Amino acid sequence: MPLPARVAELAGFDLLLSVARLGGIGAAARAHGISQPAASARIQQLEARVGVALVERSPRGSRLSKAGALVADWARPAVEAAADLEAGIAALWSERVGHLRVAASLTVAEYLLPKWLAALRTLNPSTAVALTSGNSGEVAHRVLTGQADLGFIEGPELPSGLHAETVGTDELKLVVAPGHAWARRRHVRPDQLASAPLISREPGSGTRRALELALAPHELAEPMLEFSSTTAIKAAVMEGIAPAVLGAHTVATELAAGTLVALEVAGADLRRALRVVWPTGQSLRGPAADLAAIAARGA
Repeated sequence: MPLPARVAELAGFDLLLSVARLGGIGAAARAHGISQPAASARIQQLEARVGVALVERSPRGSRLSKAGALVADWARPAVEAAADLEAGIAALWSERVGHLRVAASLTVAEYLLPKWLAALRTLNPSTAVALTSGNSGEVAHRVLTGQADLGFIEGPELPSGLHAETVGTDELKLVVAPGHAWARRRHVRPDQLASAPLISREPGSGTRRALELALAPHELAEPMLEFSSTTAIKAAVMEGIAPAVLGAHTVATELAAGTLVALEVAGADLRRALRVVWPTGQSLRGPAADLAAIAARGA
């Protein structure tokens, strides 16, 4: 579905946020590197698209109207998300000339790394990043073989030759469709989960390995379906095909919307660490150390 015309272009909303933050159109224009008449024209175009006055102008300056303040609050998450998207795309685009080579598990790459890269760009705008993603096993291999300077994994096991430091935590969630028979339960037992054919990530996935260890000594049933894409797994679960176990970061939106239902797994510890890894005996320096520190702060 295409974006509605009123919100498809975010530059005007970004300028409106600068007016709110800096207290005037002139200051916002300077921050955006454009003239004040150009900024005024852009705000007027935005007002025409939205259909209400967003800025109150007076000889003493400009400030947001009540409607403008509301629109700015609504626009802020979209503008910030666009900045995250730009940071992620820039990292992929610069792969040929990247100064910092990063490998990340799919969960980290999709749900956490964009904000970390945006923070790194703010700290050091000249840093070019080349990003590759895969499951935790693939990330570890890329770091071990020198194809990446550092990696981010969620797998519980660490191959020999890698040093790891925890930068955060995640929790696996058992999720089902609202119409699934399990959706009426409050929890399931570990043995019930282990014996159920699930929609699963592929071998080598940190999510899959973390679940295997969490349910030991039970032997997991063969998966009903295997996907390397979290998005594909969620779509299959929402169709009611089978349950799945995924990281909390990856299903937060669906749980809030009610398109997926989470169940407790009584007696099983489904927490896992998110870790940054690099070759043993080496030290992170420069942008690599900066990115690891940003991740540890959860920026």
